[in-house]
Amino acid sequence: MKNFIKVVKFTLFSISAGIIQFAITSLMDDVLHIHYWVSYLTGLVLSVIWNFTFNRKFTFKAANNIPIAMCLALLFYVGFTPASTFWGIALDNAKVPGMLITVISMIANFILEFLWQQFVVFRKAEGSAVDQDEETFKKIMKAIKG
Repeated sequence: MKNFIKVVKFTLFSISAGIIQFAITSLMDDVLHIHYWVSYLTGLVLSVIWNFTFNRKFTFKAANNIPIAMCLALLFYVGFTPASTFWGIALDNAKVPGMLITVISMIANFILEFLWQQFVVFRKAEGSAVDQDEETFKKIMKAIKG
């Protein structure tokens, strides 16, 4: 049940991040007519920041070193971003609609990023924020009891 709830939370935060990515990419590509890859990368970066922040706090409840966790999260995108950008360009050149390219990239991102965060970024830190909250509560109760 715990894993199911984690997947649901990750899914909901990913959907919200996906909405951000989709809206920004579509606005820049379809409305402002900025090159697809610039639009895609901008939407991707903003959605990654959003998704990381909320999943760290609420899904994985991790209190690990934020800069290190963010670097590990960004390391995923060192591989994913060029790959998704290149397949996006190839599909765009093949006249595949930009929205469909974005959806394909977002589904791949969702699956791979969950696995990366679960087994790399938050592997040792999952639940540590809860542990810290409990420890703080115990200290407060001890101080109250004198």
